[in-house]
Amino acid sequence: MRILISGVCGFAGSALARALAQARAGDELCGFDNFSRPGSETNRPDLKKLGVRLFHADLRSASDLEALPACDWVIDAAANPSVLAGADGKMSSRQTVEHNLVGTVNLLEYCKSHRSGFILLSTSRVYSIEPLAALSLETKAGAFSPVFDRNVPGFGPEGVSETFPTRPPVSLYGATKLASECLALEYGEAFALPVFVNRCGVLAGAGQFGRADQGIFSFWLNSWLRRRPLKYIGFGGLGHQVRDCLHPGDLLPLLVKQFSAPKLPSEDRIVNLSGGAGSARSLRQVSAWCEARWGGREVRPDPAERRFDIPWMVLDSSKAARVWSWRAQTPTDAILAEIAAHAEAHPDWLDVSAPL
Repeated sequence: MRILISGVCGFAGSALARALAQARAGDELCGFDNFSRPGSETNRPDLKKLGVRLFHADLRSASDLEALPACDWVIDAAANPSVLAGADGKMSSRQTVEHNLVGTVNLLEYCKSHRSGFILLSTSRVYSIEPLAALSLETKAGAFSPVFDRNVPGFGPEGVSETFPTRPPVSLYGATKLASECLALEYGEAFALPVFVNRCGVLAGAGQFGRADQGIFSFWLNSWLRRRPLKYIGFGGLGHQVRDCLHPGDLLPLLVKQFSAPKLPSEDRIVNLSGGAGSARSLRQVSAWCEARWGGREVRPDPAERRFDIPWMVLDSSKAARVWSWRAQTPTDAILAEIAAHAEAHPDWLDVSAPL
């Protein structure tokens, strides 16, 4: 089997390429990247050593994709994954749409031409901001905790399920990913292609690019270790906001099953994937973890609210457990330890992956 990974030198793409190369020696792995992201070049040597064929291509350019070899499966791991993308002045709205939606269309046309299966790595940010922000919350052990409300559709004790509303606003980033999901499923039906949509929680692990808007766990640990300024932004400036945590290597067993899956009903082709409530941590709890490893330091409060911020997000992956018998395997403490070891071994990581 030949597998093509878009964004192969990004964090998620490179992690999946490594996991596939180590677990499936009989497969031929290919990947492409435009290497626009600081830090992406650092993944090139290791992937080449593992036998991954690397191509320089920009998924926004249809002609670039036409030059790639035919493959049996495409894993779309390329995106600008910031919820602020297109709205914070650092990237235009048009660029955000071109990266995250036009790029998906180009990949789907590639799949159509080569009769390839398509797996989209989507995001928890396709879910509506307003009902998420309106959830009733209490504070426990330095973290927000939702009060379960049976009147909120798609929300239960395990978190946010696939039936939670996806109406706007979801951010430009969330909207481009939601539109990509819809188009992927339509291409699958129109051209008889196997298509799966995996909505991932917060991916984290060693080598993640350390930016506050995209790799919060890596950013926080690297910044703490290097004693760079840190702030608890919004929600009273207390650091109680919560996210789940998922190691990208935990996706591998699911991807392998999807490669050989029979045709499934369309509703079973979209699943949430996360470490669930057991993986969730607030910034204040991550700070306590850092303090236990490296000693204390000041984190300044900044109560100013930011656009698109939500106080709590944990995905319910029970559907993935039912349909695929899938569960995350790597505990959050192990993920944090992995990031910490990488930070200790790479003192310049923030300068490499997120230069000011």
